Amino acid sequence: MSLKERTYSILIVSAAEGFKNALSTLLPEAKYNSIHSASSISAAKRACAERNYDYIIINAPLPDEVGTRFAIDICNTSGTVVLLFSRVEVHEEIYDKVAEYGVFTLPMPTSRSTIAMALNWMASTRERLRKNEKQTLTIEEKMEEIRLVNRAKWLLISELKMDEQGAHRYIEKQAMDRCITKKMVAKEIIKTYT
Repeated sequence: MSLKERTYSILIVSAAEGFKNALSTLLPEAKYNSIHSASSISAAKRACAERNYDYIIINAPLPDEVGTRFAIDICNTSGTVVLLFSRVEVHEEIYDKVAEYGVFTLPMPTSRSTIAMALNWMASTRERLRKNEKQTLTIEEKMEEIRLVNRAKWLLISELKMDEQGAHRYIEKQAMDRCITKKMVAKEIIKTYT
């Protein structure tokens, strides 16, 4: 699926209705299928507890805090891409605080074309993060299989007095003969002997 065919969910965090309305005009429904808004960081935290977002766009400062800590926390704990708008006078300072955590920043005021370009960067970053999430799941699944197979081998060793190589061969042969995964064979062995 190309980037043009992808759709993204967005949380806009801003106390200014004008900002939300102006930004919404840059977010066509064909590409941004789920747009939510929050007017404070505490409301944004509640929204993030209920669901995951592909993008979070923050118009700083907000009534309860600036938004830098929230932006950093989101980038550290999820695959969400964060864009933080700040006043031009404090932009450099905010950029220095958040850039190393992967938070995108833009000074306000800024042009529509700059915002559109930032949205494209966010899409590229989100897709990279999505691929990393899939790789992480694959590695975790493989590690789970290794743990189960090892546990099953030790059960075969202790219950059937096999040696380690024999237990390993037994699991592999059962998987090949029955056209199932080693993980499935290991689960059956664990179920039988525990």
